[in-house]
Amino acid sequence: MSRTVDFARLDLKDALDLAILIEDEAQERYEEFAEQMEVHHTADAAKFYRFMAENEAKHGAELAARRKALFGDAPTRMSRSMLWDVEAPEYDKARAFMSPRKALEVALESEIKAHDYFAAALPFLSDPDVRALFTELQGDEVEHKALVQAELAKLPPEPEIDVEDLVDEPVGQ
Repeated sequence: MSRTVDFARLDLKDALDLAILIEDEAQERYEEFAEQMEVHHTADAAKFYRFMAENEAKHGAELAARRKALFGDAPTRMSRSMLWDVEAPEYDKARAFMSPRKALEVALESEIKAHDYFAAALPFLSDPDVRALFTELQGDEVEHKALVQAELAKLPPEPEIDVEDLVDEPVGQ
């Protein structure tokens, strides 16, 4: 059963639980992308996706520790059915022969998407602690975006010919 988030009714525990779920979803998606890149022998993109998965795991662990310190083992009312691709890259963004630049561009889109999610929720938040957390999370996404942009700036431009244009279409056997 899918439920939506009623931002006006979120308390701090719910907001932390939601943020943890968002980080978990992003971590899992980056791990899936890394595995796909490894299968297609695209090591540089796989390495970057592993790095992003580690960052998401670290941020999720920090949020979980904070939640535990404030609320102990109190049960959650949030579930993964309440979100989809908040910060996780969209499934259709993975490509068999992704360059590091393309991998970074996908991550950048995800950081922007997460920032926009938290920004869009702010007007609906009534609890000042939740508002402060979402403002903090929005700021974290700004930092993550800057980190990805700095990595992008280090890379050479893409070749004029896109590798995807050279991949044969699948054929029936």
